[in-house]
Amino acid sequence: MKLGCLIYGYNNLLSSKNNNVKREEKQLKLIPSNTKQVKFFKSLAPPLAAAFLILSPICATPVSIGQTIDIQRGVTLFRQTCIGCHDAGGNIIQPGSTLYTKDLQRNGVDTEEEIYRVTYYGKGRMPGFGKECMPRGQCTFGARLEDEEIKILAEFVKLQADKGWPRDESKGIAKINLFGN
Repeated sequence: MKLGCLIYGYNNLLSSKNNNVKREEKQLKLIPSNTKQVKFFKSLAPPLAAAFLILSPICATPVSIGQTIDIQRGVTLFRQTCIGCHDAGGNIIQPGSTLYTKDLQRNGVDTEEEIYRVTYYGKGRMPGFGKECMPRGQCTFGARLEDEEIKILAEFVKLQADKGWPRDESKGIAKINLFGN
């Protein structure tokens, strides 16, 4: 008799577990399936992602990471080498020889190649910074720049000149924009 009760109780226990599982399955089936909404959102995901990328500031960056690195190097080189005389594109030694487009054009130095040449060999009161700068009196007494560094510096100066050497008036200093916009 005890064995029969135990078996009956065991079967009863199993049937109650099975009933609970069946109730849970029924409840799951009663929850409405939102497959239409899921399909709708899945179909919208790619166009929304594309629109986000197009409108995000990421797309306003320079053409390549290499270009960003060159601009950052240009900022660093300018601050190390040029800012003493050419703060914010001006010229504290010779006011008519600024790095603004109108003065660069007037002085025949309005291309990257000419900016490179003047930076390498110097001109007037501006010393040359190139490794092979001659005559010695025209060259800087400080550290010399590698050819690639002068090229990056010339590109940076031309970029800033084309933008009018934007200023951050709240700080009274040139705003050097790394992203070219």
